[in-house]
Amino acid sequence: MADTKQGRDKQAHDETKRQQEREIRDAQARADETEPPQAGEPEGCYRRNCEEPAAFVVVERYQEETGHGLVEARAELCADHAAEERPANLDAADADYIFRVEPLATDE
Repeated sequence: MADTKQGRDKQAHDETKRQQEREIRDAQARADETEPPQAGEPEGCYRRNCEEPAAFVVVERYQEETGHGLVEARAELCADHAAEERPANLDAADADYIFRVEPLATDE
């Protein structure tokens, strides 16, 4: 295509149209995604494919494998999954080791 005003206008129009089509495709791809929970709204269970609301927080704090500090793992789980939780990092348990299952605070 020759470098004319009409050619440049067509290229700009085509680029705008391609951008709009990309935005539509991206929006359609995101249509299945759920909205992140709002502040104060309870999240769902951390376990994959569990739709139950989270009722407990499981906290495990242990020494990092390299020995260079503590790691704290937290997961919010439904009552059934929280009941199944067991300590997982007892290999190098020391005085700083923690394993807790606590109910989530409610705002009621």
